[in-house]
Amino acid sequence: MDLDVFVTAHRAEWDRLDALLRRRRRLSGAEADELVALYQRTATHLSLIQSSAPDPQLTGRLSQLVARARSAVTGTRRASWRDVTRFLGNGFPAAMYRTRHWWVPTALLSTLLAAVIGWWIATHPEVQSAIAAPEELRRLTRPGGDYETYYSSHPAASFAAQVWTNNAQAAAMCLVLGAFLCFPVIWILFLNMLNLGVGIGLMSSAGRLDTFLGLVLPHGLLELTAVFVAAGTGLRLGWTLIDPGPRTRRTALAEEGRAALGMAVGLALVLFVSGAIEGFVTPSGLPTWARITIGIVAELAFLLYVYVVGGRAVRAGERGDVAEAEQSASVPIAA
Repeated sequence: MDLDVFVTAHRAEWDRLDALLRRRRRLSGAEADELVALYQRTATHLSLIQSSAPDPQLTGRLSQLVARARSAVTGTRRASWRDVTRFLGNGFPAAMYRTRHWWVPTALLSTLLAAVIGWWIATHPEVQSAIAAPEELRRLTRPGGDYETYYSSHPAASFAAQVWTNNAQAAAMCLVLGAFLCFPVIWILFLNMLNLGVGIGLMSSAGRLDTFLGLVLPHGLLELTAVFVAAGTGLRLGWTLIDPGPRTRRTALAEEGRAALGMAVGLALVLFVSGAIEGFVTPSGLPTWARITIGIVAELAFLLYVYVVGGRAVRAGERGDVAEAEQSASVPIAA
């Protein structure tokens, strides 16, 4: 294709489209129809130029023109409660269901790692000595010690808010940093399991593992599951860069990235629930069995949400991405 001839033949159409866009709020019916027709033709022109004779300056100008025209034709869309309902009822559970082959193994391996670290610390006094001095260890693990008072050392509401903020940030970091070839996610996950393993090991060595689990399980089941979902999704996002499958790497990363960012919002809600349990239930005067039962019920409700609601949404064609009308076109299209 002779680019100069092509530009000469169609420049008037592009200039006319630009002129209509500048006064789009004052267009007559015929001019509005003309704008739509010119938008369709300009999108086709852009596609031809990109595939046959790419020119950065001309491509940039036409891309901007097509984007402005698309906005004028489709209008600006505002989020509504319908979007929230769609997200919570379809998009979010579907995204978690689709990534279950990543976060379920992540959960199993991470839990095993924490258990191994805990066993290693509990059975090796020299490791315990390397962690802290004997007096510090006694202060941590004794009845009424730091591990127990941690959950009641602050007012429940402010403690729940602090826990929620910290956990939501950790989950978001796992989701976002997955794009860096998985390594930051693995490190964040390892640090979380190391902290859990240290607690298990020290309290087990003091003969108080039941007390520790009674404090951790009510909120920890749901909290750790949310972290595992975030980590597994982050790892999947990083793997997309390595193996995008049949999609182009750019398209695959865009699709999985949008789903991951949506999951960050959804997981923040899940972590809000676990934070409320940690702030109000864990330090409460309820019997241990009652507190653990609340944690198990919350965990089972979450898993049912993922596997029943999410599975149904996926079978209906939901992928956890934003609505098709809100996605950027992978190639210029006619409206």
